[in-house]
Amino acid sequence: MIPTVSTPSRLLIVLVATLALAGCGFHLRERLALPSDTPPVRVISNTPYSELVTILERNLRNAGASVAGAQAAGGEVARLEIVSERWGDLPIAIDERGRAQEFSLRYATIFSFRMADGAELVPQQSVELSRDYVSPPEDVTGTSTEREILADELRREMAASILRRIDSVVRADLARPHGEAAVPPPAAQ
Repeated sequence: MIPTVSTPSRLLIVLVATLALAGCGFHLRERLALPSDTPPVRVISNTPYSELVTILERNLRNAGASVAGAQAAGGEVARLEIVSERWGDLPIAIDERGRAQEFSLRYATIFSFRMADGAELVPQQSVELSRDYVSPPEDVTGTSTEREILADELRREMAASILRRIDSVVRADLARPHGEAAVPPPAAQ
């Protein structure tokens, strides 16, 4: 026989759970913040058919930003520039025959974000992510599939990381009192 919980007890349990969540500081992430005067954003990359660009454009749309397509010539567009994307596999473990058994898949991107007037909102910076995976020399098929899955995961994480960096710069600018410089001017001598 399953014991039943009375209605006041259920209410008490829900109330305690709600207070526990509120007390721990947990809150849902807010939408991506861009300045209110931000024109449509164009994502630009030197890599043709970059999957990262596709993911960034989708994430920007999902966050409520207006995305300018590649066909939008000139005009007033902000530019999220992906300067470079680099992939690398680094062997991190070998077997008794000297064959690589485990690898670290590395993904590095350099990006910047400029407003339509050319002002640099997020200066050029790099983000590097990595994941380790096991690659037994006898199972080449499974390894390539696992590597592809990890690469897709790293692209999604890279897009989220880039957007979080843009968001944090914008939120810091919004929190700064009006007229205060983002970087303190050098001291006069």
